[in-house]
Amino acid sequence: MSTGTIKKIAGPLVIARGMGDANMFDVVRVSDQRLIGEIIEMHGDEASIQVYEETSGLAPGAPVESTGVPMSVELGPGLIGSIYDGIQRPLDDIMKVTGGNLLQRGVEVPSLKRDKVWHFVPCKNVGDKVVAGDVIGTVQETPIVTQKIMVPVGSDGTLASIAEGDYTITDSIASVTTESGEKKDIGLMQKWPVRKERPYKQKMSPDTPLITGQRIIDTLFPIAKGGVAAVPGPFGSGKTVVQHQLAKWAEADIVVYIGCGERGNEMTDVLNEFPELKDPKTGHSLMERTVLIANTSDMPVAAREASIYTGITIAEYFRDMGYSVALMADSTSRWAEALREMSGRLEEMPGEEGYPAYLGSRLAQFYERAGHVKVLGSEDKDGSLSVIGAVSPAGGDISEPVTQATLRIVKVFWRLDSDLAYKRHFPAINWLESYSLYDAMNSWFDKNVADDWTELKGRVMLLLQDESQLLEMVQLIGEDALSAPDRLKIEAARSVREDLLQQNAFMDEDTYTSLHKQYMLMKLVLSFYDICTQALEKGANINKLIAMDIREAIGRFKYTAEDKVDERFKEIETKLMQEADDIASVKEDF
Repeated sequence: MSTGTIKKIAGPLVIARGMGDANMFDVVRVSDQRLIGEIIEMHGDEASIQVYEETSGLAPGAPVESTGVPMSVELGPGLIGSIYDGIQRPLDDIMKVTGGNLLQRGVEVPSLKRDKVWHFVPCKNVGDKVVAGDVIGTVQETPIVTQKIMVPVGSDGTLASIAEGDYTITDSIASVTTESGEKKDIGLMQKWPVRKERPYKQKMSPDTPLITGQRIIDTLFPIAKGGVAAVPGPFGSGKTVVQHQLAKWAEADIVVYIGCGERGNEMTDVLNEFPELKDPKTGHSLMERTVLIANTSDMPVAAREASIYTGITIAEYFRDMGYSVALMADSTSRWAEALREMSGRLEEMPGEEGYPAYLGSRLAQFYERAGHVKVLGSEDKDGSLSVIGAVSPAGGDISEPVTQATLRIVKVFWRLDSDLAYKRHFPAINWLESYSLYDAMNSWFDKNVADDWTELKGRVMLLLQDESQLLEMVQLIGEDALSAPDRLKIEAARSVREDLLQQNAFMDEDTYTSLHKQYMLMKLVLSFYDICTQALEKGANINKLIAMDIREAIGRFKYTAEDKVDERFKEIETKLMQEADDIASVKEDF
């Protein structure tokens, strides 16, 4: 264990001398207040330390002590439903210790509760050979999450002891005799360095969609299980609501939500909302499958940098159990700002807009930890970790470095548009600028939802693109100068926008839409276009077709209960054909 003294203090950066025996990324305790820090640079016996707490009041000469271990998280029962700060300190325990709502410096509380007892049920027997990643038993953590207790990396061997019973996370539940004859105890908890990716057997191609229930995402720009997506958008465009919707409704077993540098009231909304939300699949509270990491904008800036690593390491742990995990990072721009501040204090050569030159590689290290993988263990099982990162470009300018570096890495881009937000069109995802590169999923939709899903999706996108070109003409010559087929195309595209893509996150009937209902909605809007096109060919009046009474029913179709969708679709389609035929049968005098 290396000890030294403070030489210089610059905000959250502390330079200590006499640290020659310490290692890069060691956790240190700074001053008599024992503030937590991490070594991020070494020069001879001088260490540059990133302090994760407020450094006001520190003075040169104060002691610095290295713990000799890297920044690590505790992984085990008790994670689900917890609310941590950026370095995995439970906020509820800190509040009990400090007796107030504000964080105090130097508070030392364990990440997982040491006094809580868990019932362990083994699924292996003494004498069984086990390897890293093998599940040796389970703990029922919440009514909907079973935590699988796995053999830690480096503990391959033969089970020498294992027993069912009630244990705390520090107790030994089993022991393994390795091939060299060494005996290793296994507990309910294991530790893992946050900056080191957890190992797996093989990374596979993501070809199954992560169903979100958000129509514009699932229908036009789907994300794969194990995929990565970016949600850039200016202030007020609905980034946080999109993230909340995905956290609530995405088809994931576990959700890890990281509030990285966000406003405190937004995190308060999450903390108040999630416990009250009912999980649609289980009927239990959403918090019973969620881990929250709250690192608000008024918390020390250096802890932001650690928060996303803390979150993704916890997410990888559940992925290794074979679960589908969704991680929401809101927002990576605040994390990049923390990088920029620390880089400036280290006097490193700045890159574009003052961000460090290694911004792109750090972002890649984070996003590349997502994936659909074959997990460690003797059984053949897989898990997935999907990462959705919000980006907050200053002034909504997506040409800035963080957005551009992110776009080079991710395969799904949901571009939030302030113009759509001002028009109260939510989610404000711009359909002409967004994209999804997970084309392999088209065959999944065709096979599992409807064999013409990809065809209909292509037609919807074509309508929206044609509308964009036609609206430019309308601005020049007026809508009345357009031909009847072009006017119909504009109306059909408007129906796509308002009836299919627009979705109310705060209305029970509209907040989530199943894939089948999304398909029927897409089919209904295109049926309107096809039937009216046929009526036009028979001589129908375009103004009467646009003003048909049935259009209100088409607009309200998205509020139809899931079990009545097919029946309602047939009713509307029949009335639509009848009204269009009636209009076409009346010969107009031109």
